[in-house]
Parts: sequence; C-alpha cells; structure tokens
Amino acid sequence: MNTGTILRWLAALGVPPEVVSVNAETDNAWCLMHVEEEGAEPAWEVFWREQGNRYDWARFTTEQVACHYLFGRLAWSQVARGAVGLLPGAH
Repeated sequence: MNTGTILRWLAALGVPPEVVSVNAETDNAWCLMHVEEEGAEPAWEVFWREQGNRYDWARFTTEQVACHYLFGRLAWSQVARGAVGLLPGAH
C-alpha cells in the first residue's frame, strides 16, 4: 500500500474521501504527508488536523508503514462504529 493506492483501499471500507488528505494539510481530515527537512532523513507523517492544529501525530521512515498505520486507524474506526465486520455466517 502506498499514497497511490490508500484512498482506494479506504473507499472500499466506506471511509469518505474528504476524511483523508494526501500530501496536503487539510482541516477536519487525516493528513498523510511526505516531509523533507534539511539535515534530517525524509519521513512520512500522519495526523488529524483541526482548526490549524495537528493531533495524534505519528512519524514514519517509509511511505508503506505510514499508509498501513493510517489504514489501520481508519479501519478500526469503521469496525468500532459497525460499518464493517464479519460476513454473515462467519465464525
């Protein structure tokens, strides 16, 4: 999974597209950002942005790990609200 595919995977779970922003800071959205700072290794950041502030911020060294982290957080929220779960007849 990477930034080119994460939105499709999240859509398959029923996550509205306006809830995720890739490579742009957007209020009231989970942001997945590639960060390059002088003197530091390139990194990927995941955070919730609201009223210009960052919440639940996490930083990763690879794009794939950052995407899987965000996917896991949003998949869990879908399970917790009952939007996804076991298929009928599954044990």
